[in-house]
Amino acid sequence: MKKLPSLLLALLLIVLCVSGVEALPPSSDFEATILFTHDLHSHFLPQRTEDGGESGGYARLKTAIDRERARHPNALLVDGGDFSIGSLIQTLYTTQAAELRTMGALGYDAATLGNHEFDHTGAGLARMLNAVADSGERLPALVEANYAPAPDNPDRDVILAAMDNYGVAETLLFDRDGVTYGLFGLMGVDSHDCAPTSGFVLENMAQAAQRCVEALEAQGAELILCLSHSGTESGEGEDYALAKAVDGIDVIISGHTHTTLAEPIVVNDTYIVSAGPYCRNLGSITLEKDGDALRLTDYHLTPIDETLPHDPDTAALVEGWKAQVGETYLKRYGLTYDQVLAHSDFSLAPPRSGIQEGNALGELVSDAFLYAANAADRAAGREPQVTVAVTADGVLRAPLAAGDITVSQVFDVLSMGVGSDDTSGFPLVAVYLTGAELRDALEVDASVTPIMPAAQLYCAGIQYSFNTHRMFFNRVTDAQLYEETLRTEPAATIGSGGGQGEYGYTAAHVDTVFSEIDDNQLYRVVTGMYSAQMLGTVKGKSMGLLSLEPKMADGTPVTDFNNCILRDGAGNEIKEWYALAMYLQALGPDGIPARYSAPDGRKTVSRSWNPVELVKSPNWITLLVLAAILLLTIAVVSIVRFTILRKCRRKQI
Repeated sequence: MKKLPSLLLALLLIVLCVSGVEALPPSSDFEATILFTHDLHSHFLPQRTEDGGESGGYARLKTAIDRERARHPNALLVDGGDFSIGSLIQTLYTTQAAELRTMGALGYDAATLGNHEFDHTGAGLARMLNAVADSGERLPALVEANYAPAPDNPDRDVILAAMDNYGVAETLLFDRDGVTYGLFGLMGVDSHDCAPTSGFVLENMAQAAQRCVEALEAQGAELILCLSHSGTESGEGEDYALAKAVDGIDVIISGHTHTTLAEPIVVNDTYIVSAGPYCRNLGSITLEKDGDALRLTDYHLTPIDETLPHDPDTAALVEGWKAQVGETYLKRYGLTYDQVLAHSDFSLAPPRSGIQEGNALGELVSDAFLYAANAADRAAGREPQVTVAVTADGVLRAPLAAGDITVSQVFDVLSMGVGSDDTSGFPLVAVYLTGAELRDALEVDASVTPIMPAAQLYCAGIQYSFNTHRMFFNRVTDAQLYEETLRTEPAATIGSGGGQGEYGYTAAHVDTVFSEIDDNQLYRVVTGMYSAQMLGTVKGKSMGLLSLEPKMADGTPVTDFNNCILRDGAGNEIKEWYALAMYLQALGPDGIPARYSAPDGRKTVSRSWNPVELVKSPNWITLLVLAAILLLTIAVVSIVRFTILRKCRRKQI
């Protein structure tokens, strides 16, 4: 009996403790961390930055991944597409699948396909998948829900078999630490437009996403993740529209537009995230699920730069890929991966997106195209003809940093595409346009660039000016051709093995002669294959207001651009990147001239509101608009005058 009060007190304390525990808020259902990249573009190795540092490289990326997984052992690692095309190692794409194999070694769980995975066409994608599908190596799963071979694609069965062999799926489930993740992949509209040789057809994104979300929810997915190669622009864009249209997507890894988001975009309870291109950052997002609520607990981007040590195993793997590139792709050029071609005392950067102005790197590249075309003429025993060389903003993929410029850095600048020889790099092509069509091509630069920055042009052999405030498709105010005489003393042969480089002329300019454009004369235009193919689309995209029809030398329309490819004496394609390599080598020991340190004035952009400048030399479009304005003004004046007279008559009455 003496112990009874003590027992009662103990029971009371137990009851109070139990009540207190029950009164605490319940713990969260789960916490999930997702590590992500997108638009890696084969950036296996670091690149120099303008501030003297370095950015990217898979050996450093692996270090960052390992550090994140030390904090979050069950983190999912995914990629939003365009993991290929952007460095010399991409030349192993169809035979070695270096990108996917390296991503597997880095620990990637899943990825989706971007438009550049189709640069070798759908058949090339199939060869890449088959090259590694049965390797037994750890590989990332591939998800793709709304992009499939077209019914009339002659390689359809081969492609579908390869995708099945690899295990490409619309949706996937991953179980990590008791959490079930549901994944699916999408291709965007603009991304599809940027893959003209894919041979695939695109299903509506929202329709495919809705189907995937419903399927994953039915399978018990607790967190649904979309790997989207669609993108955001200025806080909105295709992925913003997707999140707004489809309920149930928890996270969108947003690739394609090369966007870097310091904070997620949140729309319709969906977190849209982007880490930027070229392996510059590793993204990390941590979410906490509590009932139906999903809360963001952490989001950060880890810069992949010189402050991170190299993972030795990954570094050794990358060195192995470099060696294979030297033994295969570069051998035919007599070049090596890290061979120095020239020196520059200054950096040359790609254009600022959407800003209409000259650009020194674009001008250097167009000069290189012109040099390669003229050198090929001489090598074939022909005298060079009047030629305009053109490169577009969208094909300039990397800067040239100050210092020694190597073969690999030159390739990075012009890394896009595949030639008819099925090897990496767009070839140069020569087509013919009339003088009037040349002026229309300049109007593309002047008028289309504000809405399509990748269409901005940089030229050699033609000098022109335009006013951004003039009427659409009548902005060019002046244009004239120029020719620069080249010295003819022998130049050092590019490459150690001869090969395609024996053109024998330096690139030093000694004289410039200007001439007027004859609207009816045919002029040779040299550009990359992709840009040439885009010329023929100008008429449709401008609703017939501009007309460009690429022609052969005899004036007949081009039916196959492969017939227009520039070749060396041995019949090899002259690639865009190789033309730049030739030109840099030919500049000699003094390196890149100081004139390329800034735009040289061959393109003059005016933003004047001077009325005379706005209406001088009008074409039919401007005249038609002015006539419409005049008629409208007359009509308004007439109505006002009639109204006033009518009121006056009423007062008189």
